[in-house]
Amino acid sequence: MPSVVVRQARTTDVRAMRDLIEPYVQRRILLGKELVTLFEAVQEFVVAELDGRVVGCGALHVMWEDLGEIRTIAVTDDVHGAGVGHAILDALEERAAGLGLSRLFCLTFETAFFGRHGFDAVADEVVPPEVFQQLLRSHDDGIAEFLDLAHVKQNTLGNTRMVKRL
Repeated sequence: MPSVVVRQARTTDVRAMRDLIEPYVQRRILLGKELVTLFEAVQEFVVAELDGRVVGCGALHVMWEDLGEIRTIAVTDDVHGAGVGHAILDALEERAAGLGLSRLFCLTFETAFFGRHGFDAVADEVVPPEVFQQLLRSHDDGIAEFLDLAHVKQNTLGNTRMVKRL
């Protein structure tokens, strides 16, 4: 397989990203994202290109001064298992380190994938109570998922909360 290039997403990639994500939404692996939400968050995303075609995407969302969330990693079926997801995660981890983050969080069904990258399942609180109180003020659904709030439980049942120290 030719080498995959991981780069910052652009607005012209958003529709391809939506098309990548949609099969995972149908299989209930990822939560659906409206097109407008993807445009609003495009700066958080990287895409993986193979021969000029977008074959993967993933996002890093900063949650707090030391904590970020890995979101929405998806690859096309034809490159599944070829290391594209790993390349995306590596790029997001590099970006997180560059921002000064020391921990990454994800909420996932793909525990083996994230486990191979040093993420560990957690059941307890990941942030101190005073940070938890600040995060409660966020309107972001991903933050609500991280906090394990009741109003997002229907969307996250069966997912595992995982954290990695950088």
